[in-house]
Amino acid sequence: MTQIRTGQAPDTLNRDAFGERFRASFIDPAYRAEDASIARMEAIAWDAYNEGRKAPFTVKAGPGFADPDYDLSVEWLATKARIDAAQARWALADTPTRALLVCGSARNDGTCPGEMSKSFRLTQIAREALESTGVECDVLDLSLITSAYQLHIHPCKGCVSTAMPLCHWPCSCYPNHALGQTHDSGPQRTRCSSSRRCIGTRAPAH
Repeated sequence: MTQIRTGQAPDTLNRDAFGERFRASFIDPAYRAEDASIARMEAIAWDAYNEGRKAPFTVKAGPGFADPDYDLSVEWLATKARIDAAQARWALADTPTRALLVCGSARNDGTCPGEMSKSFRLTQIAREALESTGVECDVLDLSLITSAYQLHIHPCKGCVSTAMPLCHWPCSCYPNHALGQTHDSGPQRTRCSSSRRCIGTRAPAH
């Protein structure tokens, strides 16, 4: 029998600690006129956190799933539908070759450096070269994580390291509304899922 090792994850937040963390997003004095409203929102968020309401909108899984009566996330189903559509396009013989270009630099001209990165310029050169040969390109610009409002890429939790059946495609770990783990850039990555090739650019620092 495999021994399941636990004890790494901390205890859940108590009410006071949760409130402090929640209100940190509203530190701007402009919010003070709405403190009562924020307090009501905090109470709702606390209930969601305390009750573990990861997926507030669900439907029965229905036919095609091992447990048709399972309450499946509506957001997960929508993501799966987009991936299935991309897979169907990818499988067509006349579908143009697609490439996913990943700009790995965190720098862009919308943040503190005030200048686009060399990696982004290399990405554009690669895009122009590929498109000139008829290849359709998608660009995943990771610098948007540093410059766009409430945009995140949440990390893989490594479910497959425990057991393969725990890992789903599309990933079912996110969004997790109970923990505020939302605004993931998954939709952009979903659009790129029909790409046949992936090319990364990361210019060396000088």
